[in-house]
Amino acid sequence: MAELSPRQIVRELDRYIIGQDEAKRSVAIALRNRYRRARVEESMRDEISPKNILMVGPTGVGKTEIARRLAKLVNAPFVKVEATKFTEVGYVGRDVESIIRDLVENAIRMVKEEHTARVQTRANVIAEDRLVSLLINPPKKPAGSGNALDFLLGKQQKEPALSQDEQQKLASRREDVRAQLQRGELEDRELEIEVEESAPTVEVGGNAINIGDMMGGMMPKQTKLRRMKVRDARRILRQEECDKLIDMDAITEEAIRRAEQDGIVFIDEIDKIADKGSRGGPDVSREGVQRDILPIVEGSTVNTKYGPVKTDYMLFIAAGAFHVAKVTDLIPELQGRFPVRVTLKSLTREDFARILTQTDNALTRQYNALLEVDKVHLEFTEDGIAAIA
Repeated sequence: MAELSPRQIVRELDRYIIGQDEAKRSVAIALRNRYRRARVEESMRDEISPKNILMVGPTGVGKTEIARRLAKLVNAPFVKVEATKFTEVGYVGRDVESIIRDLVENAIRMVKEEHTARVQTRANVIAEDRLVSLLINPPKKPAGSGNALDFLLGKQQKEPALSQDEQQKLASRREDVRAQLQRGELEDRELEIEVEESAPTVEVGGNAINIGDMMGGMMPKQTKLRRMKVRDARRILRQEECDKLIDMDAITEEAIRRAEQDGIVFIDEIDKIADKGSRGGPDVSREGVQRDILPIVEGSTVNTKYGPVKTDYMLFIAAGAFHVAKVTDLIPELQGRFPVRVTLKSLTREDFARILTQTDNALTRQYNALLEVDKVHLEFTEDGIAAIA
């Protein structure tokens, strides 16, 4: 986690979000407290839990953007969900534990990308070597078309040994092809490569289970021949080699640790599951959804396909407009789990003008960049910005 002070965090958020200083300060302090917690003694660290945040404000004032930019700033696993998508246990719909499963999947993807970047150079070398072999000696048939029993018993046919003279000729030819590849002369040439067919998956209890994994990897991988250009084959071979070089067990362990310690869960539209006092129709399960969310926010263990994940130290940020319902319409136990309450203000015309011109990702800059592709120079005048705002 970057060693940023709350003031520095607010300054970074100011690059993308106009106004809402109170909300920015609240999330900045929450983020800094996470860094502080990581530095205290382990015995004390386990007693410190994050102070979850409840943002109240109309649609479009920056509630989601604040949380998303915060997660991106510290490279933390992040998931955004809408409370209305979930139903009480026993009803048809998504259960709330899928929030944590999605967070872990995001953490796995994030850590895997980091590990892949570390082995990218080595994977490029191996992929190039495989390309040379494929160009010189194309595959005859997919490896997976053999007898599965022979595969299990280790009775696969072996290639005949080459003589010394043939080996020298082959090495010389390989070097010539490698030089052509490095000069980019073979990019449009077509070749056939073997690619693995993805095994079918079934969903059990919200988890996608690979049928091949259920067999313990005993059966041979099913492959098929695909014809493509060298540039496309290089990308597939590079990814295959990256997958072989990285350690998925280490990735899973690191991802679960990050999800548990640094994960940020943003629950939007939480006001839509607030019970406004009625007791009929679709309102029946609203309190049930709140009671299902409560254990996760309080701290519990959720079973995922990567193993159990604890939610005790995840940061939960809830948001809602609360036009009809009030915050006090939420069940008291859930209210108490969001001790930091921030009210976001509606944006003024001046705020919209600043959003269009001062933020790093301003729409005016985006359209300038898009039209520059067609050699068109676009300029926004002050009165034009004021009219849009």
